[in-house]
Amino acid sequence: MSDKLLKVNIQKELKEFDLDVKFELKNKRLGILGPSGCGKSMTLKSIAGIVNPDEGIISLTTNEEITYFDSDNKINIKPQKRNVGYLFQNYALFPNMTVEENIAIGLSKDDSEKSVSDMIKRFHLEGLEKRYPRQLSGGQQQRVALARILAYSPDVILLDEPFSAMDTFLKEQLRIELSNMLKGFDGFSIMVTHDRDEAFQFCDELIVLDQGKIIAKGDTYDIFENPGRVEVARLTGCKNISKIEIIDDYHLKSLDWGVTFEVSKKISPNITHIGIRAHDFIAAEKEDVNVVDTENATKFEMPFEWEVTLSNGLWWKYDKEIYEHDFEIPKYLKVDPKNIILLEE
Repeated sequence: MSDKLLKVNIQKELKEFDLDVKFELKNKRLGILGPSGCGKSMTLKSIAGIVNPDEGIISLTTNEEITYFDSDNKINIKPQKRNVGYLFQNYALFPNMTVEENIAIGLSKDDSEKSVSDMIKRFHLEGLEKRYPRQLSGGQQQRVALARILAYSPDVILLDEPFSAMDTFLKEQLRIELSNMLKGFDGFSIMVTHDRDEAFQFCDELIVLDQGKIIAKGDTYDIFENPGRVEVARLTGCKNISKIEIIDDYHLKSLDWGVTFEVSKKISPNITHIGIRAHDFIAAEKEDVNVVDTENATKFEMPFEWEVTLSNGLWWKYDKEIYEHDFEIPKYLKVDPKNIILLEE
């Protein structure tokens, strides 16, 4: 059996920008992270066949290579013929069909009964078989939609911001369920999101999109640790970003905060900014390296952390217990040179 491979290389002219996306996926869970309107959902819809790119090729190799779309050779397989499951943001359940009818919709009569029964158990939908979508909670609707997709054993599952319309409690519960389901799924999964926590939790590999172009791709952990570019750092949750002036190979001045820092990597001439994650500050003595003064800082209490804003605009987050309500800001904070992220514009 040959290795599984999903190839996507597509271009499409859109009103706001031109979409130009190219990647190859091998037996992995991919995330596409980016702000609203950057081309994430358009990429998914192109893979599913809901939208036609202007140019490019989309192919899937399992036992053999199947070309879904090829502009040069005039190939464009209909969505129903692509073995791709698409979880829409609103789940797209048929309102006039029961739970079991929704799950069975894409199955042959021979497969239907056993597969539906298996999916009902797998997604904990026992007792809901005869209910209609309007009689289900948002979490139950999502489980039905996932059951419908998995019932026909797709090669690819596409997840379009699956938690965007949920409250916090339900979101956390379903994240765990979906994560466990995807770990046991033998095919490809691609999730689009603008939520950095979802990208980190679900995806082995990550693509960061901005204005229709890939600005970063690779191992998810690597991108979070070394975002490389300002916009990637911002999208992965870096709160402190500043323009810089290079002093020498290992020293620079933050132009936004007025602080001189030492870094652990040699500064190349193309570095224009630095990033410091808000949790990376610790209490310090005045004579330490990379020290900042906290005079006139303000603090805000959250359930499990303190948010401290320094007078120069730097932001520090400090973990706390739910029952701790007193906190004295240390006179000085510092950041380890290795925790200062060097960034290009």
